[in-house]
Amino acid sequence: MAIKTIDPNNISIPELQGYLQAAVAPRPIAFASTVDKDGQVNLSPFSFFNMFSTNPPILIFSPSRRVRGNTTKHSLDNVLEIAEVCINVVNYPMVEQMSLASTEYEKGVNEFVKAGFTQVPSTLIQAPRVGEAPVAFECKVLQVLPLGTEGGAGNLVICQVILIHVQEQYLDEAGRLDTTKIDLVARMGGNWYARAFGDALFEIPKPLFTRGIGIDALPEAIRNSTVLTGNNLGRLGNIEVLPGSPEIELMKNDAEVAEALTKGTDALHRLAQLRLEAGNTEEALKILLLK
Repeated sequence: MAIKTIDPNNISIPELQGYLQAAVAPRPIAFASTVDKDGQVNLSPFSFFNMFSTNPPILIFSPSRRVRGNTTKHSLDNVLEIAEVCINVVNYPMVEQMSLASTEYEKGVNEFVKAGFTQVPSTLIQAPRVGEAPVAFECKVLQVLPLGTEGGAGNLVICQVILIHVQEQYLDEAGRLDTTKIDLVARMGGNWYARAFGDALFEIPKPLFTRGIGIDALPEAIRNSTVLTGNNLGRLGNIEVLPGSPEIELMKNDAEVAEALTKGTDALHRLAQLRLEAGNTEEALKILLLK
């Protein structure tokens, strides 16, 4: 396997940014609305963004200094003047308008108007929220932490959420945000985005309340399978205990299993893989343990 090793000090900032943004992805988007001391509104997206605490609820986004010209962005200037921001979440129905709002318009130009968004007054802060956003977080800015003074340097805007607005159409019957409905988008490298919808979504059981046996506890024949993938083994390693011999022997009554047994190990492993990917983890493991 060929590996290209890169020293960040030996390439240009745009090249380095290209590697970082393509590899550290997908990244959620903070569609940040701010106001300056004169009440002028700015709306701009930032993909250097995430949540970092629940209690207190903390979001952080980073408006980097421009590589070309080493100037700062209006959003950064604004939060230094008025320590508030509304962080709007971006989903697929609004992504093209969001991209338009990223245009570097002159100071004083309202991106709500340019991009055709509905400017809705916030409840506790001066910065308005985006009416089309599925979720909007009204935040007070606790701290702005500069990470450097040269072009490309980030500025961590540490925000505490003080009020949340959620469009009810994106809630499930229990009143929780429904991942399958909200249709979020994220930034990749270059002009690429990712859409969290349909077949792009998948679930993995979390090993929070149980202790999986681990891949190392699986028999060597399973660990060294030429059919099973690393993901397959990871799912198997999340099982709490290996099944006993009586349970394993019962699998021979399954017609597909009986047929696979006559065709050899790879056929058996391929069948187990299909059961595994269908969510039948314990069944798959019993098949794999058949002699």
